[in-house]
Amino acid sequence: MHDAQAPSTDSQHSIDSDSAPAPRRGRPVGNRLEKRGELLTAAIEVIAQEGYAGTSLRKVASHAGCTTGAVTYYFANKEEMITAAAQSLFDEFDHLLDAGQEKVDVRAMIEQWLNLTQANDSARWLALFQMLAHARHEPVFADVIQKRYSRFREDLASILRKGQSQGIIRKDIPADLLADQLSALSDGWMMMLPIEPERFEAKRSKALMDAVITLISPAR
Repeated sequence: MHDAQAPSTDSQHSIDSDSAPAPRRGRPVGNRLEKRGELLTAAIEVIAQEGYAGTSLRKVASHAGCTTGAVTYYFANKEEMITAAAQSLFDEFDHLLDAGQEKVDVRAMIEQWLNLTQANDSARWLALFQMLAHARHEPVFADVIQKRYSRFREDLASILRKGQSQGIIRKDIPADLLADQLSALSDGWMMMLPIEPERFEAKRSKALMDAVITLISPAR
């Protein structure tokens, strides 16, 4: 395939509007999955900085140091790019639960989650809440968020149910309700971390984790 040519004024206007699907441009050089991942990272950072309304393919391209045509090779429009960014964030959550499938260790899962949320760059959490706010007004996007979040809670409930059978998780509350409670806690922490980072310093993070373990452990 030939290299992409500079778009005309009309074509550029269509791309910047982020509305109608744009034709795929020339094939990018290098690893396709790696490049797509770089663009998703750039998209998440732009969403965190600019909000959903302020995000565009052009801004993501600028942030990633590439042309808008390179972005449209991977994502036909803004909605497709935002949806892919949301999916990538939930992939991180799913990966977090994978470690608990073999041996139930809720403390280890919470530690991993806190380490993830305390990463130097909190853009992923800011971006996620921008996406959640947008989902209230976009049924198709809301459906994506609902399905991925539901799957996350189901997987967490499955892990907790296994812990109940092993006697390390309290049985007087159904696993699905415990999963809902833990999800609500994590949502609140994610929302406040960028605003009140001092609440999540090492000593207090350990105290928060100890409190959660106490809440879900069998009564003694």
